[in-house]
Amino acid sequence: MSTARPVASPARTPKVASKVVKKPSSSRRPSTAPLTIQDYLQKTLTSRVYDVAIETPLDEAHNLSRKLGHKVWLKREDKQPVFSFKLRGAYNKMAKLSPTQRAKGVICASAGNHAQGVALGAKRLGCQAVIVMPTTTPQLKIDAVRNFGGDNVQVVLHGDSYSDAALHAKELEKKKGMTFVHPFDDPDVIAGQGTVAMEILRQHAGPIDAVFVAIGGGGLISGVAAYIKAVRPEIKVIGVQMNDSDAMMRSVKAGKRITLADVGLFSDGTAVKLVGEETLRLVKTLVDDFVIVNTDAVCAAIKDIYQDTRSIVEPAGALGVAAVKQYAERHGGQGKTYIAINCGANMNFDRLRFVAERADVGEEREALLAVSIPEERGSFKRFCETVGPRSVTEFNYRISDEKRAHVFVGLSTKEKGESKRIAKQFEQEGFDTVDLTHDELAKTHIRHMVGGRSALSDGERLYSFTFPERPGALMTFLNSLPPGWNISLFHYRNQGADYGRILVGLQVPKTDIKAIARLLDGLGYAYVDESRNPVYRLFLR
Repeated sequence: MSTARPVASPARTPKVASKVVKKPSSSRRPSTAPLTIQDYLQKTLTSRVYDVAIETPLDEAHNLSRKLGHKVWLKREDKQPVFSFKLRGAYNKMAKLSPTQRAKGVICASAGNHAQGVALGAKRLGCQAVIVMPTTTPQLKIDAVRNFGGDNVQVVLHGDSYSDAALHAKELEKKKGMTFVHPFDDPDVIAGQGTVAMEILRQHAGPIDAVFVAIGGGGLISGVAAYIKAVRPEIKVIGVQMNDSDAMMRSVKAGKRITLADVGLFSDGTAVKLVGEETLRLVKTLVDDFVIVNTDAVCAAIKDIYQDTRSIVEPAGALGVAAVKQYAERHGGQGKTYIAINCGANMNFDRLRFVAERADVGEEREALLAVSIPEERGSFKRFCETVGPRSVTEFNYRISDEKRAHVFVGLSTKEKGESKRIAKQFEQEGFDTVDLTHDELAKTHIRHMVGGRSALSDGERLYSFTFPERPGALMTFLNSLPPGWNISLFHYRNQGADYGRILVGLQVPKTDIKAIARLLDGLGYAYVDESRNPVYRLFLR
């Protein structure tokens, strides 16, 4: 979706910027009036981020540029001392507190990157900090917070998302009398993040068509957009969100803050249920467009960044590149200049196996198909001839009945959309075929379970569940199921992500059938009824 272009000042010279600094905003309007982009320009130019942050490089992604036909540049915030841009805003806020406020200490809620910034800031400024983190936060980030803050920091784990942790932090703030350092909805934090844009425009004086910025609560994109629109308003600012954590785009569309019931946990750095009031005000006025990306696209982007930089970023850090690829494909053309902000690199190493598995799917370098083959002489040979010269990435088969065999096959592809053409070729050869390339159930579970039929599964209903991955989570899930329900199928695979995915077959007493949805809703886990999914019916039913 697109938003209206803001009424912004034309590009200004440093002389004009200095005039803004000489005339504080408090002298020309009431303190309760909303800050303008010129106010934010002043606050950004006077931010104290470089006490702890570095000016990160702006590197061209040569491989990606060649592939897309555009100049793609990466703003390397993954190179900050805490491996994330969050250090800028957190420290700027803390540095501007009064000595009395700092003496009482600070408190924050964070999924990890903001927490590391607050921790390092607390150690540098010599104040105490309490940091509330969701229980789903990767251990890498928890350990990093403790290492950066040392004795100045106390870590408290609470809730499954940032929003849950923030509510708890607000309660502790009142009890302890500390100052809350918001990760995004604070003018000083926003201004600190705006220094990213200040560096970009200084490092790249030539034409820039668009800057792509990941959005969680909106602090980074608010600061970036405010600075760019004050200095070079012709540059488009594009917000990027995950398809399962798009609170900002929904809020802009609705004209008010929308609270998401659940958020996806793969990109934990952007898993925010409710965006900020100030960030929403700025985004809906200053941001030109949004791009929504999915998990597979982000995994592919992580791979693209690695191939150009030999660095591995976290999912949130790859949102910008995923959006550049999608935006370039949608708008076409040649020779544009796009900048993606690599906003973080706090990647849990165990998650890499999941990323590697899904990267080829995100690039559509693999087609997943369910092909039904007649149990007759010559049919398998005909199947192989249809596969042709393509590399087989996966082949799963188990005899099922006397008439037909169902094969789960993965084939390497060279371009997007090829899976549909392959499926059509199989159909033309007389094989019933289902394209599973974009079927989440197939990619996550069924490819690991082919051949699991049972004559005892009468009346089975199939559900996929998602739950926060933490010690004891699996047993908590199992214990929450009603005791009268029989588990007829179960698949769980630890894929190194921060959430677990379970596939469960349930045989439910007839007296409970009408109440299934109500009972499952009461478990508190996100779930999908997969009973009619074609891949389930082909391979497991």
